[in-house]
Amino acid sequence: MSVTPPNNDPAAAPVRVERTYKRFTLGQRWEHAVLIVCVLVLLLTGLPQKYRGTEWSHWLLSTPERVYQIQQIHHITALVLTAELLYHIGRAIYLIIRRRLPGDLLPNMQDVRDAWRMIRYLLFLTRKKPAYGKYNFEQKFTYWFLFLGIGLLVITGFILWFPETVTRFLPGGVVPAALLAHSNEAVVAAIFIVVWHFFHVHLERLNLSIFTGRLSEDEMRTYHAAEFERLTGENAIFPEDKGGSR
Repeated sequence: MSVTPPNNDPAAAPVRVERTYKRFTLGQRWEHAVLIVCVLVLLLTGLPQKYRGTEWSHWLLSTPERVYQIQQIHHITALVLTAELLYHIGRAIYLIIRRRLPGDLLPNMQDVRDAWRMIRYLLFLTRKKPAYGKYNFEQKFTYWFLFLGIGLLVITGFILWFPETVTRFLPGGVVPAALLAHSNEAVVAAIFIVVWHFFHVHLERLNLSIFTGRLSEDEMRTYHAAEFERLTGENAIFPEDKGGSR
């Protein structure tokens, strides 16, 4: 929406006023920031230990002191990530008890229908994209993949950190199994974040809502039409696009 400047000067550029909509709370944005830092540090300190046979790993881990420092940084960061995961789960349980936990991130049949419609759109079988709610099926998949993946990394990481304690209660074979699961899941998570999440959030479109906490009206109409209509009661189709599809 454009507003003419109060002095009615035709040479002055019109002022654009646009509504924004809250998407993430301050707490959620802080959680995301902590997650970014932890995952980055864990990858930078974990991958050299996984690929010990490479030249760059030899350079980083050239002395026992460096190995110890890398492991200490990895362990401390793992504790921070574990605290973040426990906080996330604890907050969810608290909201469930208070009956205030929204179900926006829970998969449902609408996600299956939306995925099918998107496949048809990508195959040029339809010109209309699905109208998403607050989170689309790709975002839900990303959340649950990372949530379960991080949970697996935390569990296997503690098994590798305290193998003697764990093998008092579990068979010894759990340690090599944990090593295989931990290292492979870390690589898969890194590839997933770079190829899938980074592309959809920063390359396909520059979505900064996880940092600002808000989405513009244009973004709501375009990428979350069903949520926009639920919040405003207005049609998500842009006025200038009536009669066609955006």
